[in-house]
Order: sequence, then C-alpha cells, then structure tokens
Amino acid sequence: MELQILPLTGQKPRVTDESKLVFGKQFTDRMFIMEFDRPKGWHSARIAPYAPFSLDPAALVLHYAQEIFEGLKAFRRPDGSIALFRPMDNIQRFNRSARRMCMPEVDEAFFFKALKELIRLEADWVPHSEGTSLYIRPTMIATEPVLGVKPADQYFCYIILSPVGAYYKGGLNPVKIWISDEYIRVAPGGTGEAKTGGNYAASLYASTEAGAQGYDQVLWLDAVHRKYVEEVGSMNICFLYDGKVVTSPLKGTILDGITRRSILTLIREMGLEIEERALSVDEILEGAENGRLQEAFGTGTAAVVSPVGQFTYRNRTVSLSNGRIGELTQKLYDTLTGIQYGRIPDSHGWIEMI
Repeated sequence: MELQILPLTGQKPRVTDESKLVFGKQFTDRMFIMEFDRPKGWHSARIAPYAPFSLDPAALVLHYAQEIFEGLKAFRRPDGSIALFRPMDNIQRFNRSARRMCMPEVDEAFFFKALKELIRLEADWVPHSEGTSLYIRPTMIATEPVLGVKPADQYFCYIILSPVGAYYKGGLNPVKIWISDEYIRVAPGGTGEAKTGGNYAASLYASTEAGAQGYDQVLWLDAVHRKYVEEVGSMNICFLYDGKVVTSPLKGTILDGITRRSILTLIREMGLEIEERALSVDEILEGAENGRLQEAFGTGTAAVVSPVGQFTYRNRTVSLSNGRIGELTQKLYDTLTGIQYGRIPDSHGWIEMI
C-alpha cells in the first residue's frame, strides 16, 4: 500500500513554555489515517492535516464500542535526535487487541513505516525539556453505519500525536490508592488484556468516586473472589514484598504492559527475584504494617513508574516508605527513563531512532 503525504494547510499555535504542557490536551498539525472495507482491505493510507472525522450517527463504534488503541512515546535526546521506545511491541499488541475485538489487523511493517514518517514530519513538536515527550496514540474504530451487534465491515485506523509534560502534575511523588471491592474492571474471559475503550469506561465510576475522596488511583481486585490484586486504573502494579518483587500474572484480565515487561527485565538484571502471583489485599495491609511490604509502584507508558505511598481499603489506611519514594522504585525510574532519553546505553534493543 502506498503512503500519501497531503499538504499542510495551516499550523496550530503551540505551547511555548514547556513547563505548562499537560497530558493529552494539545495535538500536532498532522495525523495518519487509513481505511478498511471488506473485502477490499486496507486502503487510502495518508498523512493529512489533523482534522475532525465525519461519522455516520449509526457508526458501530458509537453503539457497540468496537474500538482499540495504543499508547507510546517519542523522546528528545540531548543531541536533538528523537527516539521511540519499543514501538514494535505496541504495534504487535495493537494487533492482538484487534483480534480479540474482531477487527482487521494492520500490516506491522507498513504501520511502523507510517508512524516513523508521521513523527519525522512533526519532529518540531517533540518537546525538549526534561520529563517531556511526544505521546503517540494509534487507534482503530468501527465506522460501518448499521445497527446490529456484529463485527463491522468498515474501519478507520489513525495515529494522532500530543506533546506532553509529566503525567502527574506534582512530579514523581507517591500516590494514594483506593482499593475497590465493590466495583470490578473486568472478569475472566472478558476483554481485560485488550486495550479497548470499554475497559476504561468501566473504570470511570469508581475512579470518580475515589477522586472525590482525595485518592489518585483505584486498585482493582479480581472479579471472582474480590480479594486478589489485578492492576491500577492506568497501570500495572508491582510490590517489593519480603525482598522479592511480586506482580499479578498475565491471565487474560490485565494488560500485558510494555513498561511492565521492561521493568521486570531491569529487576531481574538487578538480581532480585520476581514472583508473578496474585497478592491478596490482606497481604498488602498486613505487609505494610509489619514491614514485609517495603515498596509498591505502578508501571505504564504515561506515568512510566509511579510510586505508591498509601493504600486505603474500606476504613483501613496503610502507608509505605514514610510517604517517600522507595529506593528500588527510584532506581527503576531513573534507569528506564535514562534509557529512553539516552542517558543510559540501551543494551536490550528497545530504542528505535527516528
């Protein structure tokens, strides 16, 4: 398939003070888009000016939520070059999500080529300041105009870009987590490991309730026993427990996080043992009180590594690391961001230069 580059008709005003960049509020001048029609397949691939879509009110995505997306970042290096972090992992996961949601897969090599070309054209949008980056959002939506619960025969696939500052406005400070046993995110056999909007929509009510009580995130428990840790609203989560790092196993109900994979690799290289098992809420509360639970941190593309300073479950609150960032958490954050921004050599083949 040919990639067409359409002329840019105008340029958007930009945030000149990069300290004022917020997450996901501003978008670049261009976007990538291609269309799918069955049985024709993918066609009309183009990089075009960023603009609204025209969708039929009966488009299937609006009624039955057939949609997937990804999230990755481009980083400005000290020498001015631009680096991507594990982009093929995201593209491969995009296709896994597509299969789960009965959507057409993309040609991974072509999709990567289009992504790189889009970033080359929008290179001036990649911010320069410490902690900033260009957030990349590949998305696919069902556009066929028909009312009926079925896989669509027509789709849009597109990529938009957003210059972003740090995910948490207050910096890398420990977050407060509310543990929910009333609401669940997903159940076994559901779409938990697919990156689809319905999973996030299901989290909104509990997240809003937690925010109203002063918490930063919700920690979801399993849907069967309402007892075992799964993941945090926008992150996988890890615990330094009895000198080992414990994290929930990939069993179809949590996202196979690219940052999670990277962090677990770094932990092994640091000589720490990893247990992928279901940690119970009782182990969290009692471990925080008796010292067996030393640190906890979330992992995700947007936040990278997010230290946890407090858990609240029902009417019980426990704190970790005296409200400060734990030593391991800080080391993992420094190491991973060091690789991303080029301060530390990449010995894993994770970096793709633009």
